[in-house]
Amino acid sequence: MEKYGGEQRMKCVFCGGALQHENVTFHYEDDETYLLVEHVPADVCSHCGERLYSPKVTDALLNVRHERMKPTKVIQVPVYDFTDAARGNTERIAV
Repeated sequence: MEKYGGEQRMKCVFCGGALQHENVTFHYEDDETYLLVEHVPADVCSHCGERLYSPKVTDALLNVRHERMKPTKVIQVPVYDFTDAARGNTERIAV
């Protein structure tokens, strides 16, 4: 921790950068299950982007995963295959 304006601020355990409190979108993937949880409080490293969550927030995120809460909204997300892009197969669709 370092002193900053009279208060102690934590440093990133990975790179030593300063942590800033932000609300972020938490992403979770397990096999074919994908979850996004918006407005999650986290300490985010201003240098490398690593996110740290408090134990209370972590418990709440685990509850979202296991309790199957009703989502606030549902979105449709396109999925791309990188091997197609790497081969130059960039067939375009009319929008």
